Amino acid sequence: MSMLTPPGMGGKYRITGNKYPRMRRPRRRGRLVFLAVASVAVLGVAGWGTLQLIDVFTGGKKAVAAGAKGDCTTKADRAATSSPSPAASARDLLKPGQITVNVLNATPRKGLAKQTADELKKRGFRIGQVGNATKEFDKKVKGSGILLGPASALNTSLPVLATQLAGAEQRTDTRKGADVDLIIGAGFKGLTPQPAAAQALTALTAPRPSATAVGKNC
Repeated sequence: MSMLTPPGMGGKYRITGNKYPRMRRPRRRGRLVFLAVASVAVLGVAGWGTLQLIDVFTGGKKAVAAGAKGDCTTKADRAATSSPSPAASARDLLKPGQITVNVLNATPRKGLAKQTADELKKRGFRIGQVGNATKEFDKKVKGSGILLGPASALNTSLPVLATQLAGAEQRTDTRKGADVDLIIGAGFKGLTPQPAAAQALTALTAPRPSATAVGKNC
């Protein structure tokens, strides 16, 4: 019996010669599985945290959608409260043939009133008085001109006449009647070119989208 054989052991457990069985530690598969699961969990948490940070800095898709919806509502409210209704605008505005214009020259240039009156007549306006401006305005109008009429003309005839002289100031007084004055100022260089004036007149009388339509488009 070899010296490596423990006492009392023999038979198939007998160790002979110079060789002996090598004892190996059992493989710890449980630890490997645990480490793999833990790694997946850590990566998942890290990815979720990254998405949360992206949402914080970008506002998130829901916030963008809500903001867009709120912006549409704001536009609709502004259109409903600040703009006149399309029906009222179309009803109140007059056509050029319904407007009588007095053309008055407040500049030292001669013949300017008649020349302007003839052009307005070609564009369909009725012409009333043609001559020099009163002392109140004579040589005191620095801009292109002043459009002057009764308070009732503010939403009826003055906006239509304004399409023919861009930049003109609109005023009202206490006169009786519906005639309006075009007072030519020092900065006058001529009426608005007819194509541009016609386009402005079309845009003025064209129907505008209602508040409901604005909200639906958003």
